[in-house]
Amino acid sequence: MTRWRLLIQWTFLGWCIFLGVQFALFVGYFESGGQGLFYPRPPGVEAFLPIGALVSLKALLTSGYFDPVHPAALVLFLTFVGMALLTRKSFCSWLCPVGTLEEGAWKLGRKFFGRNFRIWSWLDILLRTGKYALLLFFAKLILLDMPVAALQGFLKTPYWAIADVKMLHFFTGMSATSLVVIAVLSMLSVLYQNFWCRYLCPYGALLGLFSFFSPLRIVRNRQSCTACGACSKACPARIDVQKKQVVCSVECTGCLTCVGSCPQPDTLSIGFWRRPLPSWLFALLVVGLLAGGVLLGMLSGHWQTSLTPADYQRLIPLAPRLGH
Repeated sequence: MTRWRLLIQWTFLGWCIFLGVQFALFVGYFESGGQGLFYPRPPGVEAFLPIGALVSLKALLTSGYFDPVHPAALVLFLTFVGMALLTRKSFCSWLCPVGTLEEGAWKLGRKFFGRNFRIWSWLDILLRTGKYALLLFFAKLILLDMPVAALQGFLKTPYWAIADVKMLHFFTGMSATSLVVIAVLSMLSVLYQNFWCRYLCPYGALLGLFSFFSPLRIVRNRQSCTACGACSKACPARIDVQKKQVVCSVECTGCLTCVGSCPQPDTLSIGFWRRPLPSWLFALLVVGLLAGGVLLGMLSGHWQTSLTPADYQRLIPLAPRLGH
């Protein structure tokens, strides 16, 4: 199952890179004044606009307004939340491109240093509050402090219209400060297992809170368990699985690494209310939920942006001046 998860992870990462390149070519066409080949805009890039999606969600809940400019952002946001409610934080361990790269980083560190380092337990607990503090900041700013009129006003601004273009420019034209921050975080991820995900990612914190209500849990059979500790040692989230009959932690990503590491057949499994679910079916469920969310967005007409090529021709040249 670990091989299947890695295959899905890296395939999805490759797909994200493909979408990023296609979007860069789309933007480049308009930046060049319409010279060269035109490439269609891939709506999937809106997955990288979670804060805007949160604004869209509040607008939808408070006024019934479904943002037509970046509808895929909200569709994907709701899809990932839905996945958390059913399949725990499977988005983090099966699909998230940042999570995939970070897993590659700490595995590289383990090969180079022979192990990953650990932060003291008291400091680990303190640092883990960081991602919840960031989540609380964005939730308060958007869900509590932002009036409905301001929400709808923001969703109609030129800045929001090309927020995806601004995101692209962040990656293609990084400042020295951004490069240093990313380099430091990358090095920390090499040394410490899942540093970004464990301590700083507000998206993961949000999905973890929703995953607490998931009916799917890692379950340990006490009768056949030999207390060898392989599951606890293998867990990337540092959960002491061997001491729990049912894993309820919000840190559990449903990666099934513990299940795959257990030497005793039918001792560790993931299932509904202690009824085991085959690992291959869980993987199929993860991929199926993602595909189902995207398909539902397409069929409901909430996938493609309402912006026209003429809108992009007018707005994209303005991108360097918007937001400053």
